[in-house]
Amino acid sequence: MNIHEHQAKALLKEYGAPVAAGVAIFSADEAEAAAKSLPGPLYVVKSQIHAGGRGKGKFKELGPDAKGGVRLARSIEDVVAFSKEMLGNTLVTAQTGDAGKQVNRLYIEDGADIARELYCSLLVDRSVGQVAFVVSTEGGMDIEAVAHDTPEKIHTIAIDPEAGVTAADTAKIVAALALDGAAAEDAKTLFPIIYKAFSEKDMALLEINPLIVMTNGHLRVLDAKVSFDGNALFRHDDIKALRDETEEDSKEIEASKWDLAYVALDGNIGCMVNGAGLAMATMDIIKLYGKEPANFCDVGGGAGKEKVAAAFKIITADPKVEGILVNIFGGIMKCDVIAEGVVAAVKEVGLKVPLVVRLEGTNVELGKKILNESGLAITAADDLDDAAKKIVAAING
Repeated sequence: MNIHEHQAKALLKEYGAPVAAGVAIFSADEAEAAAKSLPGPLYVVKSQIHAGGRGKGKFKELGPDAKGGVRLARSIEDVVAFSKEMLGNTLVTAQTGDAGKQVNRLYIEDGADIARELYCSLLVDRSVGQVAFVVSTEGGMDIEAVAHDTPEKIHTIAIDPEAGVTAADTAKIVAALALDGAAAEDAKTLFPIIYKAFSEKDMALLEINPLIVMTNGHLRVLDAKVSFDGNALFRHDDIKALRDETEEDSKEIEASKWDLAYVALDGNIGCMVNGAGLAMATMDIIKLYGKEPANFCDVGGGAGKEKVAAAFKIITADPKVEGILVNIFGGIMKCDVIAEGVVAAVKEVGLKVPLVVRLEGTNVELGKKILNESGLAITAADDLDDAAKKIVAAING
């Protein structure tokens, strides 16, 4: 689960991280009061969407010459004017795709005098099985270019979970970021703080880009991106309360209610599979035969008829879907249960696109019998290769 920048900063501030004063607003009418509550005279007006690249983004409605989704304002009047321009309009960035995201909230923040911009993130480094700091002296909006062009400028420091962030770890991070003076002293407090926040809140990613050294020599968290491990949210009601469903795909929201592993993709063949490995193989073979999957949908090993029907409805609700491939290997999940769920869903929502079903495993013959006797236009497949060929052929006419 992702949260907005202003929420991430509020969370880090609770742990003692240095962040600027700021106010989140949801309408332009709130802009003037928000700005007046800050020290000024420099303000930053930031679009709050779940996507990076906001500063370089463009608003669809404002034309190519308009400023981006993060703007410096040198007066309260500028804050108000920018807020009116940005709220309610669609911001397109490198991470949103052409559709962009509507800006429904802004973060009005006090400005900062910046001497250096650094990059700092925390993530789970699965190569060593530990949480790791990933840091670079090359912070700012072009960190992706740094990773591509000069990867030697990015440093990874893994943290022993039993010891936490030690003085030796901090020294390595300080050296990697070339910090000295007040910034090096701040680091002794900041890096253990953000590691503690990451661990206690079950974060999957904490990205501070940029982490700045101000002209007074001190460190400040200038931007923050946080995502959480969805499997751990049951422990954090306070985090769940931060969820902004307007930033999420409606199909993924519905899938979460049924505990389905669903990710919307850009292709045209809907997939319903049990097991992540089988789902990946199914998507791969669809691409092998020249088409693209419209989703990743794993119904899991113990789904019942209702859950299968819910998954099918979610897939058919995607207007991009031109065909559906159901690929089930029945172990714990029985093939007849899958068949009953598919038949029930098709009868309820109708079938406007080709449907190919491949069943194998427990109760496979009973499952096939249920499909064959349903009277529905369902094409059976013998194996995964056969299923992929048939759904691609059906779409191609």
